[in-house]
Amino acid sequence: MTASTVNYLWSIQDVLGQGATACVYKARNKKTGEQVAVKVFNAASYSRSYEVQMREFEMLRKLNHNNIVLLYAVEELASKQKVLVMEYCSGGSLLSLLEEPENAFGLPETEFRIVLQCVVQGMNHLRENGVVHRDIKPGNIMRQVGDDGRSVYKLTDFGAARELNDEEKFLSIYGTEEYLHPDMYERAVLRKPQQKGYGVTVDLWSIGVTFYHAAAGSLPFRPYGGPRKNKSTMYNITTKKPVGSIAGIQRDEDGPIDWGYNFPHSCQLSQGLSGQLVPVLAGILEADQERCWSFDQFFMATTDILKREPIHLFSLMQATASCIYIHHHNTVSMFLEEVASQTGMAVESQQLLYLGHELPLEGNMKVVNLPPTSAAQPLLLLGLGPDTNPGLLCREPEIPAIPSRFDVMADYRFSKVMVGVVHQFVRTVRTLHAQRELLLQGYYSYMMKLRRDCEAAMVSITMVTLRLQACLDLEHKIGQYPPEIPSLIENHNKLQLIREHLPMYVGGVQQFQNELEHLLIEQAKLAESLANDKSHQKMKMLLEKISAIHQMYRKDRQTGKLGYNDEQIHKFEKIHLSTCMKRMKTLFREDSVKRYKELLATSSTWSSVLVGIQSRLDDFNSFSNGLLADLEVCNGHLNKALDIVLLSFQPRREAPEPGDTPREKEQMVFRMHHLKEEMEILVRELECNNSVIESLGTVSPASASLKPSSRPCTL
Repeated sequence: MTASTVNYLWSIQDVLGQGATACVYKARNKKTGEQVAVKVFNAASYSRSYEVQMREFEMLRKLNHNNIVLLYAVEELASKQKVLVMEYCSGGSLLSLLEEPENAFGLPETEFRIVLQCVVQGMNHLRENGVVHRDIKPGNIMRQVGDDGRSVYKLTDFGAARELNDEEKFLSIYGTEEYLHPDMYERAVLRKPQQKGYGVTVDLWSIGVTFYHAAAGSLPFRPYGGPRKNKSTMYNITTKKPVGSIAGIQRDEDGPIDWGYNFPHSCQLSQGLSGQLVPVLAGILEADQERCWSFDQFFMATTDILKREPIHLFSLMQATASCIYIHHHNTVSMFLEEVASQTGMAVESQQLLYLGHELPLEGNMKVVNLPPTSAAQPLLLLGLGPDTNPGLLCREPEIPAIPSRFDVMADYRFSKVMVGVVHQFVRTVRTLHAQRELLLQGYYSYMMKLRRDCEAAMVSITMVTLRLQACLDLEHKIGQYPPEIPSLIENHNKLQLIREHLPMYVGGVQQFQNELEHLLIEQAKLAESLANDKSHQKMKMLLEKISAIHQMYRKDRQTGKLGYNDEQIHKFEKIHLSTCMKRMKTLFREDSVKRYKELLATSSTWSSVLVGIQSRLDDFNSFSNGLLADLEVCNGHLNKALDIVLLSFQPRREAPEPGDTPREKEQMVFRMHHLKEEMEILVRELECNNSVIESLGTVSPASASLKPSSRPCTL
């Protein structure tokens, strides 16, 4: 059956939504075929005053914003019933998105940020036009999906909206009870007589509940049995909640309320975003209208959040991923302070790598100059010491008890919940797999960095050796000529001491290199094992099986009373469902969590070894710099002695010979030989430096090759 106006046509089967006063259908333009949404008002709507009937038309005509559903036209049916022709949103409502099983525990962070941005911008447009919506909820936020797959959310249903300035109050009651401000809930739901006035901030309460619902996948205030079954407890939770709390849940009948001061651990928001958002929710989920934030405070705080850029970070020693939200114009110093706040790692202990190489940072640099990051390619954070409690808390998603008796409706509800739970299992397994990848990539980068540091240490030893040999050669030449210089004895002892200890330094660095090669081989084996791990794929297969059972139970629910054979099949599928659940638990515990914890234990051992190597290499670098400085001092002493020798230079001959070379010429030849030797040493040092630069340039941070690079200099 179809219905139509002058310009639009629709089937009454294409229902998009239904309320007390109207029904919304998907319709088409008769000339162009363009899809639109039509809101058809029923007879009950005409029992309202004419002013109330016209309010929605007037509101939509004055509003024009990308985050508010557009009004195209107002037409009539043959029966003279009003029809609003509006923009059609192909993605359904935010509520329908949250009811999809994969979003049972809230939206992914990227999608939630889009919801946040769109709702804030839409609400800002309402306030600029002096409009209070009075029925903000996920069902009244429509989703348009663009050609690029990106969502745009739009506020709709302005049947309860009215113009209201910040200082004005209203007395009439509108809205959906789970999202109602407690003052309105008291009168509308509990039917308690009171004449409180309600201001524009009642929209803020509804926004707070909506944002929590979108982030967590559930309502923030839940009495035992649900809000609709335990209304008095629902009211008590919302009015008696402690300052700063954003949730209150009663888990047992007549039991205490568990107050929440953050989002649940199952939420997909990062600590960085939730840390920014929680104070906003605490400010607008305030029952006392006098203490509730104003819209100006709300817009200032949320706009600040939306202007921040996410920088992904992986703390290697803590085995934890973080997302730092910070303004692009802030300094690197502020960024490092925020890293310290989230990770607990002091700024002076932080060392950052990007694509396997050290990231040179200056405190006054701007954050915008940091390299681009993602969850798969974060900045790698190293610390001076291993963390004592690394890794994720591997919380196993809670599985409700399977209904013991045959009940079509109860089995359907259980299977629906289970599909959402399995999605959470899949997500957790995927996260653990990604954590293992980041750990292995991170330790590979750290090992390669230390291997380059070892090569640089060998170059330093070569430089010391060259300088030492030059000093010893000069000392030997000076010793062939009188007079003897007593001050060179101390110089000689120092040179001999350096020569004796050099082999120990070489052996120490070579030992580090051997340890690193061994660790790199271990890392490669674990990386290969991870590449062959199919836990995630197995969990997705279980998801498909449980989803298929849920679809069958949905049909059984629609059928109602089942015949004998259908009932037996239903029971067999229930056994199959129970088997899948057991396999899912085993797969999660014995494969994903067990392997993750094994890698954590291995990486903890690696961390101890690598931090030890880095610490000793740092000490060695300081020491080798000291040796070079000592050799420079020794070289200075020897050059002064050389000057003394040249001044007193007198070749030893038994008798004069005709054609003797003049003294000045012999002095010049001696100096030229010495200069030539110094130049040869300098050339060898430059060759070493060039070899190091070339070897560093050829190292690819993403390379999985474990072949040791050729050393640029040999002793």
